[in-house]
Amino acid sequence: MKVMISEDDFRVAEMHAQFLRMIDGVEVVGKALNAEDTLDMLVEHQPDLLLLDVYMPDQLGVDILHEVREKTPQVDVIMITAAKEKEIVEKALKYGIVDYIIKPITLERFQQTIEDYQKRKVLLAEAETFDQTMVDELMKTPQEEAESSAPPVPKGIDPLTLEKVESMLKQAKEEGLTAEQASLQMGASKTTARRYLEYLITIRKGKAEMNYGRVGRPERKYYVRN
Repeated sequence: MKVMISEDDFRVAEMHAQFLRMIDGVEVVGKALNAEDTLDMLVEHQPDLLLLDVYMPDQLGVDILHEVREKTPQVDVIMITAAKEKEIVEKALKYGIVDYIIKPITLERFQQTIEDYQKRKVLLAEAETFDQTMVDELMKTPQEEAESSAPPVPKGIDPLTLEKVESMLKQAKEEGLTAEQASLQMGASKTTARRYLEYLITIRKGKAEMNYGRVGRPERKYYVRN
């Protein structure tokens, strides 16, 4: 699968290229630093996928989507950008982008998006007709894909309580929570609170660090994983 990167910051472009090289079956065919070069290189390289930034030095990335569609209709587009404005997101969606990822991105999110796109390409190439299940699979977002593949909640973990504990961690932000603090907010025992906090770590939604704030009394503190 051939992928092209359109990003005005060469350091970010190289980081994306490094991420792509970690995924089997992916070839980076070009890196463009502005909108004009993007359009020229698309015609030259004919990639399967374009990773497109919004804020380019000569033109907004979303403003060239119509030309991308006209010149290279076979190219799919994933936006990777810091742009959060409603108008920009809406415009990108109207042109049928595959995904819209807001910077800063994580390796996990990046790889999930590319791998899901690869699966979609294979399914489209191999199938002659589609039933509803296959269409639903094609339409899944990376977040839905991750959630559907998540392991079932084990015995002793209540989904609603788990959601509450995760919300508590998010609200605590960089301050974090100890098991004792969490137990007070939950109205549960310290052991129960710790069980939920540790489970959030196993599903990669939480992390823990040792806090040595009090002499001789290190505490395990829990934080939301970004």
